[in-house]
Parts: sequence; structure tokens; C-alpha cells
Amino acid sequence: MTTNPYQSPQIPSDYADARASHARYIVLAFLCLLAGVLYLDRICMSQAVKAIQKEFTLNKTQMSYVMMAFTLAYGLFEIPTGRWGDRIGARKVLVRITICWSIFTALTGAAWGLYSLLLVRFLFGAGEAGAYPNVARVLSRWFPDNERGRAQGFVMTAGQLGGVLAPTLAAYLIKYLGWRATFPIFGAVGIFWAVAFWLWFRDDPAEHPAVTPGELALIRASASRPPAQHEAVPWGLVLTNPSIWILGTIITCSAFNSYFYFSWFGDYLMSGRGVEEVTAGKLTSLVLAGSAIGTIAGGFVADWLVRRFPDIDRARRWLGGTCFALAALFLVLGIFCQSPAATAGLAALSCLAAFLVLPSWWTCAIKISGKHVGSLFGLLNMMGVVGALASQYFIGRFVDLRKGWGYVGRDQWDPALYVFVAVLLVAAMLWGCFRSVPVEPEEKSSPLTP
Repeated sequence: MTTNPYQSPQIPSDYADARASHARYIVLAFLCLLAGVLYLDRICMSQAVKAIQKEFTLNKTQMSYVMMAFTLAYGLFEIPTGRWGDRIGARKVLVRITICWSIFTALTGAAWGLYSLLLVRFLFGAGEAGAYPNVARVLSRWFPDNERGRAQGFVMTAGQLGGVLAPTLAAYLIKYLGWRATFPIFGAVGIFWAVAFWLWFRDDPAEHPAVTPGELALIRASASRPPAQHEAVPWGLVLTNPSIWILGTIITCSAFNSYFYFSWFGDYLMSGRGVEEVTAGKLTSLVLAGSAIGTIAGGFVADWLVRRFPDIDRARRWLGGTCFALAALFLVLGIFCQSPAATAGLAALSCLAAFLVLPSWWTCAIKISGKHVGSLFGLLNMMGVVGALASQYFIGRFVDLRKGWGYVGRDQWDPALYVFVAVLLVAAMLWGCFRSVPVEPEEKSSPLTP
């Protein structure tokens, strides 16, 4: 029988008893709150697009530049900030990230035109960069393999729930307070998180007073240990590793698809389908609820695959290929619907299917990255940013071009959605090619090693 390389070693019973503490779950709660606030601040912009366009007289191509300013900075700073976490620890870096992005979220409301919007959104993206690479680093230090899929699922679900809340909440705030007052309200939330996280969290669970010997043994059964000194990233091995390139291209396709919903779906409903503002916010929240359900279910599926299948790569190939193919099918069905609510419901199912596989993607990315998880997760996330940038520009430019050719309403928007269908099918085929090849050989150690 083939040995499952992801199976955790056995923990001696005197260490894995019922008296083990659960400090790692408090860590998980912090990370979930972080992800929720991150998406709350990121996606509230999509609901403000129409109001900002009207006040500054911007077309959709110009608004795509505003959205891309955030995404470009986010991508440029992913690797440096991920590597910074590898060097000085996630605690310091995550606090810095959260404070910076919260300040620039609030300053979005002070913009006075296109160029100031471009600047503040670029700085917002630079401030937010590295959040998920450092979250991945925390998970690799605080959770064993057989709990990591669920932990990743909860974190990503919390992010999606922040995204679910953002359109509806932003729609009401913009309606009653205006878009300028909305951004400082969203920005204030992250500051409170940063203070609490700094006071409670420690990079190494062994240094935290709430972690008992039993929990420490459980964590160290298969979680990554911080190296005695930071080692250089073997970029030659990284850039020739097929798993890195396949996972990076998958996340590029996934980001291209998801950023349509994060950045443009509300405007699509209002401009393309004639839906009023608050209803558009609620339907966008419905779509993002599909992604939230997908991520939480995907976390349990990821851990189930680890326990159930000796050939874990084969199981993940089937899961990834099937999920992205279904996402493409649901999107096609939604294009043909006349009812905006039905279109949003099918888009929610498409997002559910696409996001169901993301916790497994995270598990693969963490496993093949080893002790360089911050840097390499930053690299993979940066590849995803390429897809996000392409999505944001493509929709804005395409819709403006169709408008110039005399098309209006759905005829202006719907043909673009077939490109997203094609990208989802490419992601399905890439999952069919995936094989897990670690960048460096794994180091084996005793679960009780201090």
C-alpha cells in the first residue's frame, strides 16, 4: 500500500491527552478576523465605483486603473513582505500590514480626483501586501498537517464573509453617509485588530504561556519549526520546480475569475442588468456567500482527502478539475438567465465550486514551500495578482469598447463573461497535471524535539 506522505506521525498518549490546551484556536480566531477585515476593506471599493465615477466624471477604463493600482502594489510587495516575515516573524509584519492598509483605506475617502485615487489605492495595496503569505507562515508554525486544511478553510471563509458583508454594508453607508465617510469607518476596524494581535500572539508556540506541553507536542508532530537562522531561498530550485509553476498558474486563473466578482459584479448588475444600488449590493453579497460556503467546505474536504486517500495528489487532481469545470458550467448557465437574481444565484454556485478547491491549493503550496513558506507563498500570490490585474483591466476596457461600438446593457457586458468561462476550464486542465514536488527535501524530526 502506498504511504501517504502527508500523514502525521503518532503522538505519545501522555502528550496528546484531553488536557492539551487550545491556544492554536485563538490564533485561528485572530487570523479569521484579519482575513474578514482584509476583504471588508478590499471589496467595499467595488460598491463605491458608481458614486466615484459620477463625482469625478471617470469612465470604466479609468476606474479599472484605480482598481489596478491597488492590485499592482499588492503584487509588487508580496515577495518582499513575505520574505520579511520569514526573517523577523509574522507578528511584527502582520501588525505593520494591518495598520498601513487601515490608514490608506480611510484616506481613500479624502481623494479629490483620479490621480489622488491612484496614489492612495496604490499605497493601500502596498500596505496590504504580504498578509496571506504571513498568515500561511503562522499556520505552518501553529497547526499540524491534519488540522491545516480546516484552519485554512476557516481563514479563507472568514475573508469571504468579510466580502459578503462589504457590498451590502457599503451600499447602505454610501446611500446614507456618502462614499467619502464610508472608507474611514471601514479603515478603523483594522487598528483595533492590530493592537490586540500584538499583545497576544507569539511567533513560536513554545514561547506562548497559554500553550501546554501537550499542545506543543501536538503542534510539533508535523508543523514547521522556525529555523535557528534564516536561510537564503534557493531560487534556482524554485524556478525550475513544476509544482510552483502549476500552482502559480492555477491561482492566476482563479484570481482572474474571482476579481470580476470582487471588483465589477455590482456594477455589472447596476449598469448591465438595470438593478438598483442596494439590491445590487445584496445580490453581490449572495454571490460572495457562495465563495464563503465553498471555502469552509473545502477546508473539511482538504483534511478528509489527507485521511482518506493514500495517493493524495491524484485525489486533489480530481477535486480541482471537477470543481473548476463545474464553476465554468454554472457561469455559462448564468449568462443565459434573464432574471438578475437567477444570474446571481448561478454565479454563487460558480464561486462555491471554484473556491471549494482553494484550501487544498493552500495545503499544497505550504507543503512544497517548506521552511520558505513566507517567500514562496508571496511568489505564488504575486502570480495570482497577475490574473487579478488582467481581470480588472479587461472588464473596464472591454465594456468601454463595447459602449463605443454602440452596445448597451447586457450586450455591453455579457460577451466578456465567456472569457471567464475559458479561464476556468484552463484551471481545470492544470489541476489534472499537478504533482506535488517539494522545493527542498523535507526534514524529519521528532514531535517532542524542543
